[in-house]
Amino acid sequence: MIPHIIKLPKFLDDRGNLSFIEEHNHIPFKIERAYWIYDVPGGERRGGHAYSNLQEFIVALSGSFDVILHDGNEELRFSLNRSYYGLYVPPMIWREIDNFSTNALSLILADDKYDESAYIRDFNEFKKIKNAG
Repeated sequence: MIPHIIKLPKFLDDRGNLSFIEEHNHIPFKIERAYWIYDVPGGERRGGHAYSNLQEFIVALSGSFDVILHDGNEELRFSLNRSYYGLYVPPMIWREIDNFSTNALSLILADDKYDESAYIRDFNEFKKIKNAG
C-alpha cells in the first residue's frame, strides 16, 4: 500500500461533532498501540525515522501539522488540520512531523507495540535498505 489520506465518518450536531475510527474498517490494520504528540515547541520536528514492519494512522485531533514522508526516492508532504481526516503510513516509509500549530494534538494509531529495534533512525541506512529490496 502507499501512503494516503483516509476520510473518517463525521456526524454533525449542534451540540458538537463526532468522528470515529474502526480497525479493519477505516484503517487496514488491527490497533495494538495508540500514542499522541502534544506541547511541541515552535520550530521543533518529531519523527525522523522509519519502521521496518509497523503501519500507522496519523490524525490531527486539534490544530495542524505537516507530515513529510519519503519512500527512498520521493518526498511527499501532507498537511493535517481536520480531525475527520487521517494519514495512513505503511511500513518502510521515512516520516517526520513539523510545522505544528499552537496546541496541536497528534494521535497516532499503530499495528504493533513499541519496539525500539523496529526503528530505522538513519536516513542513509533507510535508503540503502529500501533501495536494496
